[in-house]
Amino acid sequence: MTEQLLQQFKQIFNTDQPIRTFFAPGRVNLIGEHTDYNGGHVFPCALTFGTYALVAPRNDQSIRLYSVNFPNVGIIELSTQDQLELQKEHDWANYPKGVIKEFTDRGNQLKTGFDVLYYGNIPNGAGLSSSASIELVTAVALQSILETTFSSVDLVKMSQHAENEFIGVSCGIMDQFAIGMGKEDHAILLNCQTLDYQYSPIVLEEASLVIANTNKRRTLADSKYNERRSECERALSQLQKELSIQSLGDLTPEQFEQHRHLIENEVDQKRAKHAVYENARTILAVEKLQQGDIESFGQLMCDSHISLRDDYEVTGFELDTLVEAALSQTGVIGSRMTGAGFGGCTVSIVKNDKIEEFIQEVGKRYNEKTGLTADFYVANVGDGAKEINMN
Repeated sequence: MTEQLLQQFKQIFNTDQPIRTFFAPGRVNLIGEHTDYNGGHVFPCALTFGTYALVAPRNDQSIRLYSVNFPNVGIIELSTQDQLELQKEHDWANYPKGVIKEFTDRGNQLKTGFDVLYYGNIPNGAGLSSSASIELVTAVALQSILETTFSSVDLVKMSQHAENEFIGVSCGIMDQFAIGMGKEDHAILLNCQTLDYQYSPIVLEEASLVIANTNKRRTLADSKYNERRSECERALSQLQKELSIQSLGDLTPEQFEQHRHLIENEVDQKRAKHAVYENARTILAVEKLQQGDIESFGQLMCDSHISLRDDYEVTGFELDTLVEAALSQTGVIGSRMTGAGFGGCTVSIVKNDKIEEFIQEVGKRYNEKTGLTADFYVANVGDGAKEINMN
């Protein structure tokens, strides 16, 4: 694949300049969903598939961006002198543009231009964070080109800021953090309010993570995401009338039950309940994993899905069908939706000797009920964004 990308790069950009290659993974969140913007904990890991960026310097001021995944968009051309703004016709290239702006806004002016070819093998629209992967691969490439000395956490924050301010999506920090800070064979327990984090080995004994993509177009995800955020913000402001808290993540389930009457709207109560209980579940799940208690970890994943279905209401027919089909199979330790919801993916822990049967049976049941074909990926947990040697 890498040789093929090098050939494509030379063909598209017609250059004999030295080419460097950077990679940023996709991510899957094992537990802790919709807690990141509520000041709680998340437990994501980086995957071994993601986004590649091949970069070569130029002798002029042109920046040329091309994606193998969106060939119909063609080469997007900018200049190092441009005032960077979101342009609808630039499509996917607005993500790298936003990150370039983060660097230039901090006084790191590009002296010359460069050519970049992007290629991603993250399933598009699956909720495994292809946008954050593009942002981080651009950030690590620019750090090398400009010889800046930002920390990995700085690059994570800059990428999140680009998505919030330049793209206009009010995402939490989890995606960028998992992708920028990932570590092979480890997940990250991250406190999204303080950015305190710890690595936890993923030791699943004779089992693996299996990701299943619903292949449902996620038309609702963005609008419902913003709706859920505002419901939680409303609940928080009503709780703050009597409680000295910064976020829903500051509450234990017991404290929430004592004060839930402060939240006037029943729907907002349910949303806040999910955020509080999911945060507690995530901390407990990591403790269970560290104790080698995979069964309890799997049960907490299932509890997470029920809460996302009933209290947060972000699952939908396709995700529920996949989880129900997964849990009916032998050798399944836990299963839940992962990501924003309304389509996207589930993540399951499946005994290795049952994986083939799992994929066949769950795929069959899902297709019978929904008419859609799910894609399955046995996930390997990889490193975060970095330069890679193609030779």
